[in-house]
Amino acid sequence: MARRVARLTLDTLATLPHNVRSCLAWELDPVRRAQVERAGAAVEEKEAWLSRVLLEWGSCGRVLYVDDEPAGFVLYAPPAYFPGTASFPTAPLSEDAVQLATAQVFEEHRGAGLGRVLMQEMVKDLLTRGDFRSVEAIGVHRVGPGSDCVLPAPYLQRVGFKTHRAHLRYPRMRMEMKSVLTWREEMESALAKLLGVVRPRRAAAAQRLGRRAAGRTASPPPAAGP
Repeated sequence: MARRVARLTLDTLATLPHNVRSCLAWELDPVRRAQVERAGAAVEEKEAWLSRVLLEWGSCGRVLYVDDEPAGFVLYAPPAYFPGTASFPTAPLSEDAVQLATAQVFEEHRGAGLGRVLMQEMVKDLLTRGDFRSVEAIGVHRVGPGSDCVLPAPYLQRVGFKTHRAHLRYPRMRMEMKSVLTWREEMESALAKLLGVVRPRRAAAAQRLGRRAAGRTASPPPAAGP
């Protein structure tokens, strides 16, 4: 299977299922969302929202493809771009956080670790920006009607989030960018140490072999017999 990750743009949004392209749980407040949905303009509104975010803030998501078929996506941006969050009981989000709004791995691709890949891609992008101290998300403990676009709290915990504000149904979860950065630095340091151990050993072995070869070459030939 060939995997690739693409930025969320109008073109890649168009490859996602209709229920993803029409979900406005985060992008609009409940009143405006109801008006748009009654008018049958949810997809157009989502595209307009994405265009604005791309213009003002830049890339706000990733789409994961397997064999050129969409397998999942992740959506994130500063909380100001998600007015729908205000309707949740654990809002507002912290001022130093970027908001992970939603993510999904489509059913036929679940169980292959792609959800973690999506989170890694998001973190990789945010680390290059350096403007945020954390990522926060509203999770849900009991998935039911109206929570299709809300990430399950157990999933958020599995990928590194901790409860920041508890709630029976909609906890606010947080992942510190500092901890992610420290983890990355520790991994890089461990790799450097490993390479530092391996390389001298190989160099020493090569030197020993070289000395042996030189010794054999320098030895005098045996004396001729009678």
